Amino acid sequence: MRKNSIKNTRVNTEVQKELSRILQRGVKDPRIAPWTSVVAVETAPDLKTCKVYISVLGDEKARRDTVEGLKRAEGYIRRELARTLNMRNTPELRFVLDQSIEYGVSMSKKIDDVTKDLESEGE
Repeated sequence: MRKNSIKNTRVNTEVQKELSRILQRGVKDPRIAPWTSVVAVETAPDLKTCKVYISVLGDEKARRDTVEGLKRAEGYIRRELARTLNMRNTPELRFVLDQSIEYGVSMSKKIDDVTKDLESEGE
């Protein structure tokens, strides 16, 4: 994986902030879950494309509906991003569901279960 330049890191940070603001206040699609957050953003070095990693609190149906709603609202989100950020090119957005938080929670539960079993065997 390529190391990000300082410029690319700054762009990623600004795009992430603005996307979070747009998702909270601007998008009115009922399919998008209210507990949707932008976890990370990876902008290509040429600033043409951007992967947006999102996390959705809810069941599998809520996740699918949120991703579908975000794909449908991509034009609006990109237009709002272009309006708020002063960039020569507004990147084309691609929304990716980030499941690292859920994975961490499930691993933590498994570790707790194993330690609880070891403690009960030791008594």
